[in-house]
Amino acid sequence: MKVIFVNRYVSPDQSATSRMITSIASALAQRGYEVVAVASRHLHNEDQTVLPPNEVISGIKVVRLTTSHFGRLKTFGRAIDYFFFHLSAFTWLVRHASRDDIAVVCTDPPFLSVTTAVALRLRGASSVNWVMDLFPETAIELGLFKRSPIVGRLARSLRNWSIGTSAAIACPTTTMADYLRDELSPRCPISLLRQWSDGKEIYPIAAADNELRTEWGLDDKLVIGYSGNFGRAHEFDTILNAAALLRDQPDIRFLMIGNGHQHARVVDAAKKLGLDNMIFKPLQPAENLAKSLCAADVHLVSLLPQLEHCIIPSKFYGILAAGRPTIFIGDLNGEVARVIDAYGCGKNIAIGEGQRLAAAIRELRDDTARRLEMGQIARRVLTNDYSYDQAIDKWCALLDRLDRSGDRVPHIEQRVSP
Repeated sequence: MKVIFVNRYVSPDQSATSRMITSIASALAQRGYEVVAVASRHLHNEDQTVLPPNEVISGIKVVRLTTSHFGRLKTFGRAIDYFFFHLSAFTWLVRHASRDDIAVVCTDPPFLSVTTAVALRLRGASSVNWVMDLFPETAIELGLFKRSPIVGRLARSLRNWSIGTSAAIACPTTTMADYLRDELSPRCPISLLRQWSDGKEIYPIAAADNELRTEWGLDDKLVIGYSGNFGRAHEFDTILNAAALLRDQPDIRFLMIGNGHQHARVVDAAKKLGLDNMIFKPLQPAENLAKSLCAADVHLVSLLPQLEHCIIPSKFYGILAAGRPTIFIGDLNGEVARVIDAYGCGKNIAIGEGQRLAAAIRELRDDTARRLEMGQIARRVLTNDYSYDQAIDKWCALLDRLDRSGDRVPHIEQRVSP
């Protein structure tokens, strides 16, 4: 059996999603599967880098397709990039996929399930749709189809048809899985395969041993971190409000690492508000990831409540691995909020409650013992419930079941825990 991963970005040193795909693919290769990854020749946030058309990463044969590269910041240019990746991926699968193959189809770019469904049907291969983000629901909730709701409904119908042809559908959260069960035929095989983080790649580093804190002038500070994508799905006004309320606290700093659609707006707002307590840094290379995440004493994760069924903030699992508490800003009954409540590895704040966020930060500053205890709990949660080894075992079990059945996999019921 050959397993083919299809996603626009496959690289161990890029976004959390890209690293997750690479880690699963490399683990399967180490366990004896023949693994091919089909991706683009570009990196997630580097406009100038062009990768070789073929390479081997951790036992994975990576095939990189030539596409346009206008970048992620302009909507029209991104749409052109999407189109050419769809076209190239379709062509490659029609030429190279075979009847015994299983293609793990990811969700970057949107509608990849539609393109691959046609190509894989032509070749008689099977697919597992790994649904990390739901499109077009995300765009609909953000108002991008407000002027053309019919297009949004058509897009959802196409998506439902395409993933409905899968041998299996992998969802990272119970909220997303329940939503898709309502959307699709009851016969559609939906599996709950939670996201994770590699505890060997990201691990706790004490503040005193972290040279990045010294390099960035953060020694003797309580550092409140945000790390990752500044995307449309995230909310930053609550964070800016809290930072403004805490601007006169000389021992508190906000460390904002990453980039994305809202990054320029957040930087501009911080300048206008005179928030000298807010420090911005670019995304860090993979070899610095543990140090980068551990440069913060507490991390912030935000998600717009209307997107709870569409998106899972992957950064949360890296924070667990780093052994740091999380303050979640969003739906108090959401997926991340439920984990935090169940285990006590952080705090939850509703969007717009900047004063409560500032108060929570002061509380964690003043109670060092409690803050450290939350971090220890976070690491235990990762080890017990969201570990790399557990994720690999579940993926192998799913693929082996598909290989034995040669057709659709029966619905997998799993105990739903926080």
